[in-house]
Amino acid sequence: MNRNRSITNPFTFVIATMFALVAGAASADVSTSTVALQGYDVVSYFEGDGVPVKGSGRQVAYHEGEVYLFSSRGNRRAFEANPEQYLPAYGGFCAFGVTGGNKLVGDPLAYRVVDDTLYLNVNEQIQERWARNIPRNIERADERWPEIKDIHPADL
Repeated sequence: MNRNRSITNPFTFVIATMFALVAGAASADVSTSTVALQGYDVVSYFEGDGVPVKGSGRQVAYHEGEVYLFSSRGNRRAFEANPEQYLPAYGGFCAFGVTGGNKLVGDPLAYRVVDDTLYLNVNEQIQERWARNIPRNIERADERWPEIKDIHPADL
């Protein structure tokens, strides 16, 4: 009888290895992470025609408590090299909502890239209102964001 406690079952070994790799690779507590941008590849907003595409579970990066999915290894690597270049303004909350001191979940399909910054809005109708005066709305949101950044949306 083998009393050696080493892992001899190949399936158990693979599972144990996967857990070890995930635990070592993730610097954040992924048990409380959420999927950013509803799974859209944040780098895709800045490429080619700028049409966002869905990422997959094969290319994943963790950043500040969020899980980012990517459509390619190249996009994941670009994000990991410089996340700040791709992150949406105001933590992905609605840019127009922030002007009024609110944190509303941004729709990843109601977006605009302005001066290499991704801005989301709660829906296309609000985006149309926001787009009527983009420079002023960005200025107002930039002024308000530091005040509300660390406040839970329910407390606003």
